[in-house]
Amino acid sequence: MQKDERDALEVLKFELNFIGKGGYGLSPREPWRPKFIFEDSPTCMNYDCKENPGPCSNCILMRWVPPESREEKVPCRHIALGPGGETLDSLYRWGDQREIEEAVASWLRSTIEKLERQRELAHREVTSDGAQTGDHTIGTPLYEKFHPKCANPACPIAFHWLGGGKFFRFRAGEHNQGANSSKTSTQACGVGVKHFWLCEQCAQVFTLEYYEETGIVLKLRWPRLSIVDQATKSTIA
Repeated sequence: MQKDERDALEVLKFELNFIGKGGYGLSPREPWRPKFIFEDSPTCMNYDCKENPGPCSNCILMRWVPPESREEKVPCRHIALGPGGETLDSLYRWGDQREIEEAVASWLRSTIEKLERQRELAHREVTSDGAQTGDHTIGTPLYEKFHPKCANPACPIAFHWLGGGKFFRFRAGEHNQGANSSKTSTQACGVGVKHFWLCEQCAQVFTLEYYEETGIVLKLRWPRLSIVDQATKSTIA
């Protein structure tokens, strides 16, 4: 697999949102096993990649892994999440799921804030004309000029016509049009129409929806199961 060239800030923001929306709750695909932070998230560069996974040394998360831990089997488990030196590796030994997710979410918020400050300072140094940027929305249009990819900003999978997945067609001010339609060629674009694609793996977990206030938003297809539901399933099992 090629080197992970995703935007670190986008990946961390997505991961924080994934945790907040219950992404690590029981999945209908594999309800029998616990989920591991980062490893079982679409932010993982090897998410759902059973064959020929890329080396973790290529992952953007390696920048936060201590040098002495970069040769570990799962390096991201050794990222220091707080001043006490706790890591996923240590939290898996004594923490419960709630404590683990809270610790990771806290680290994500802190790291995102630092990255945003760094970028703001860099932007001020480079830009002096006060140019404004457009509103950010979650979702990458299929017809991007360079390297079209999965609409999940955190997913590294490049678009391929024969790669499966799911297409979405949106027009500003309207709901999703023909999500399963095969008429997704850029030649079929009307005025104001945008086409998006979720890769096979992401389409199993997410969908795209349009909101007038925020634009195209990535949403989980399944919510976190409540503690009662989980207990009921365990009792039945």
